[in-house]
Formats: sequence, C-alpha cells, structure tokens
Amino acid sequence: MSSPDQRGRFRRLRSAYRLISALISLHPKIFAVALAGGVSFAVATVASSLAIRWVIDNVIIIRFDEPPLAGGQLLIGLGLVIGIGLLRSVAVVVRRSFAGIFQWRSAETLSRSVAERYLRQPMSWFQGRSEGDLIARAGVDVEATVSVLAPIPFATGAVVLLVLSTSWLLWTDLPIGAVALVAGPSLLWANVRYQRRAEGHFTAAQEHLGDFSGAVHESLDGVNLVKAYGAEERETRRLGELAAMVRESRIAAIRLRATFEALLELVPALTNVCLVVVGAVRISSGDLSIGELTAAVFMFSLLVFPLRLIGYVLSDLPRSQAGWARITEILSDPIMADPKDRIGVAPDGWGVTAVGVTHTPGREGSGADMNPTLREVHLQVPSGEVLAVVGATGSGKTTLIEVLAGLRSHTGEIRVAEGPQAVVLQEAFLFAGTIRANLCLGEPYEDEQIWTALDWAAATEFVSELRKGLDTVVGERGVSLSGGQRQRVALARALLRRPVLLLADDVTSALDPSTEIAVLENLRVNLGSTTVVMVASRPSTILLADQVAFLRDGSLVEQGLHSDLMSRHRDYRAIVEAFETDRKHSGAAVTQRGRDE
Repeated sequence: MSSPDQRGRFRRLRSAYRLISALISLHPKIFAVALAGGVSFAVATVASSLAIRWVIDNVIIIRFDEPPLAGGQLLIGLGLVIGIGLLRSVAVVVRRSFAGIFQWRSAETLSRSVAERYLRQPMSWFQGRSEGDLIARAGVDVEATVSVLAPIPFATGAVVLLVLSTSWLLWTDLPIGAVALVAGPSLLWANVRYQRRAEGHFTAAQEHLGDFSGAVHESLDGVNLVKAYGAEERETRRLGELAAMVRESRIAAIRLRATFEALLELVPALTNVCLVVVGAVRISSGDLSIGELTAAVFMFSLLVFPLRLIGYVLSDLPRSQAGWARITEILSDPIMADPKDRIGVAPDGWGVTAVGVTHTPGREGSGADMNPTLREVHLQVPSGEVLAVVGATGSGKTTLIEVLAGLRSHTGEIRVAEGPQAVVLQEAFLFAGTIRANLCLGEPYEDEQIWTALDWAAATEFVSELRKGLDTVVGERGVSLSGGQRQRVALARALLRRPVLLLADDVTSALDPSTEIAVLENLRVNLGSTTVVMVASRPSTILLADQVAFLRDGSLVEQGLHSDLMSRHRDYRAIVEAFETDRKHSGAAVTQRGRDE
C-alpha cells in the first residue's frame, strides 16, 4: 500500500498535469510553435558545445603545434559558431514571442470564460456572493493561473537539453558525465521539494487575496455609511487585518522561494568546480582532451539558466494551481435554471396571472438570502390596470416584484402579458456613463423618444438644466445625482421601452409629494395600456391603483379595492393610517425647517 506521502505526491503531480493540460488545450497551435522554439534552442545549445570542442581541438590547439593554420579550418570554425549562434537567436525569439502570446491569449480566454459564466447565471446565483471576490476570480486569479505558462516552452526545452547534454557528457567521458548526472537530478529534487512546500503558502495567499478584494469592494461601496457612523477606524482595522493575512502568507512563500533560489545558484557553481577538478585529472591521464573539457564546462554553464527555468515553472506552479482552483470552482458550477424561463404568457385580457406562487429563502443555495418566504400567492391583474402591493416591512413586497420579474426562483405558475417588460427596483442603479447611455442601454432610441420618457418620469427639467444635458456623465452608480434624480432616470429608462408590464418597487419613495403626484399622473395618463404592479408606501400611490394586494408575512391576505380593504382589514387600515401619519409628520418637519431658516 502506498504511504500518505506517496499519495500526496501523486495527487500533486496529477493536479499539475491537469492544470497544464487544460491550459495548453486553450491555444494548442500557439503553444506548439513556442515549444518548437524551445526544443530548437536546446538542440542548438548542444550543437554549440560540439562546435566549441571542434574549434578548440582543430583550430586553436593545433595552432601551437602545426603553424600556420589552414584557412579552410578557420572558415569552418567561424561558420559553425556563427551559424549555430544565429539558430539559437532565432529559436529564442520564436520561443519568447509565442510563449508570451500563448500566456496572454490564455488569460484573455479564461477571463472571457469566467465573464460569460457570470452572464449566463441568473440573478439568484449572485446572491450571497461577494462582488469583490467574483471580480478577483476573473482578474487576479486568472493572472495567477497563467503565470506558469510563459516558462513552460523554455522549461520543456531545458528538459530536452538536460537529456541530450547528459547523454553526450556520458558518451564523451564517464566521470565527467557522472558529475553532471548527479547535479541535474539534485536540482530537480530541490524543485519538487520546493513545489510541495510552497503549495500551501500560495493557496492560502490566493484565498486571502480574494477575501481582501471582496472586503475592499464592500468598503468602497459603503464609504458613505462608514463615514456617517464614524466607523473609519474600525473599517481600517478590519482591512488591515485582512491585508496582514495576505502579507504574511506571501512573505512565507517568498522566504521559501529565496532559499530555493539560493540553492539553484549554489549547486551549478559547485558542479562547475567539480567538473574542472575531475577534468584536469582526466586530461593529465590522457583520457580527455582540452576541447572536450572546455565543451563540458561550457555545456554545463549553458545548462544553469535552463535548469533554473524548470525551477521557475515549479515555483510558479503552486500559485497557478491556487488561481486555477478558484477559476474552476466558477466554471464547474452548473448553470442554474433561469426563473424567467418558468414564466409563461398570460391569456388575452390579463397583464399578470400568478397561481400558487411560492418562493423559499435560500433555495438558490445562498445562506445570505434573507428575503421572506412567499406562500401560495394568487394574483390576477387585468391588462392596463394598476395593482398596488401594500404590506408592512418584511411582508414580502420586494420579493414578489422580483419573483414576477424572474429575478428569483419560484414554484407555481406565473403568466405575464406578452411584449416588452420593465422593472424598476427601489435602489435605482445607474452606470458610470452618460444619462443617454443609462437610458438607452445600447438601443438606438431617438432624442424625441428619450425626452418623452424623461417627461413622463418628471425628469425633463433637471436633465435639461445639466451642463451637457443627456450627455452628462453621472459617475459610478450615478453618484453625481440625488436619490430622487436617480429614481426618475431609472423610471424613464423603463418607460422608454413602452412596456406592456411595468414592475416597480416603491419607485417614488425618494420624491417630494408634488413630483410624486406628477409622476403617478403621467403613468396613469400616458401608459393606459400598460399593466403596472408596484409596491406602494404612500397613500397617494395607493389611491392611484385600481386594485390593492395586501401582503402579510409572505402571504396574500386579499386583493381588492382600497376602500373594501380599509373596511374589512384592521391591519391594512393601520398600515395606511401609519403611512398617512408619517407623511403629515414629514411635511410638518419640512415646514418647520423652512420657518426656522
């Protein structure tokens, strides 16, 4: 039976083989050209040693015994040295050029594969996953994975060079060959030992780097919250602790690598000393010529850097394996069923029909999914009507909107009107580009259509007052706009598509009362054929609706007229009255601030 150490070595070799095989398969033709350059360099290097031997024995040494030197021999010697030198130069250019192309083409392919996998996953897959960690897997981890690729053609050529040179040295002189035969495997053994010990350090470093990247991304997103609560010191300390973990694991790996590289310098130097000593003895006994010894020393001198290249490959291998493991975790994760695929087309006359709709938190495999459960929600909304979804905080209003939009998994049957649909979430997200780009999202809308949508969203005035109008850059997440402005741009983005179904999650929450009334009236007048399902938390929004769906603890209590719900359900009446009280208090506070000023 094999020992745990043997099984561990076998596991590492198999893992390394799978990594390199998988990466080579990305661009095999480019790798083949780079490999041909590496092997050609190895053959030319051995040939250069043979040429040096021939020149010393047949051009230089005989010059002392048999003057003058024949011109033909000199020309042959020059031709050998220059020709082989040119061949080595061409091989180096080919190997380095195509090795670099292979490395960064592979990086491009891996980054694209990860990004495409992200795009194919539904929204529910991303819940509970750190944005920074996902970005790191498509960037930092890809870079770590391909770091091993560029030296592989040279390292492969170095193995060929090692085999050819050792064979030639053994054929030339057994004692000289024996010295080289001991040195080569010694370096390989040191490389393997280093790779095994460094693997844990690099794996830990890569994991810590992913955690740190996620924390930095999260901290930047919440910078306003951090400053508002004076938590800068705590946040700095948290990021410092994560950075320290990255630093410590990296320092441990670098310290180990420094020891290993010192060994790579020491073994070839000692080997060359041994070659000179043994060679001198063999020359004095007449068993070796000066040219053969010089060629052997020259050969091993040329071997030093290629042998180090093998070390570089093995030293980068743990880091590449750590990055590859994190990438394959994403690429091997199965594509989740898109909840949108389970939403059918509603019969004529209906904007939305939902029967037995249920959403269970965590069904997507995310422990962070804390939205309430929807249990057997039954909805029917005629085409062109407005349904207001009302309920206390945590009753499932936002979850219902996201389920109807196909952003969350569900059981039961959902059917929506056929045609363009739009969803406006409570947190209005804007990209860092211009207002026009945020509205059109790549579609070729005319300016007239854009301004009409902005007018319906009561956004025409503030957009036209911007210095560049539609071409104003709003900054990351629309940071240059107020919350109400962002909400109106997001609403205009939805209205620009003339949707047959508009799903809105409390889209007027950041608007002042007069602007809210204008937006709601525009929706009623200009989108008469559009079915609207919207979360409402203001009495004015609820009064606009044709019907109201009252949710409590994830269940639909009743769907009906606002007046009927007010008379039949005490909880519903209490919520609406609380909305009205909050609105009056907010208005009084604004009025008082105006008087104080």
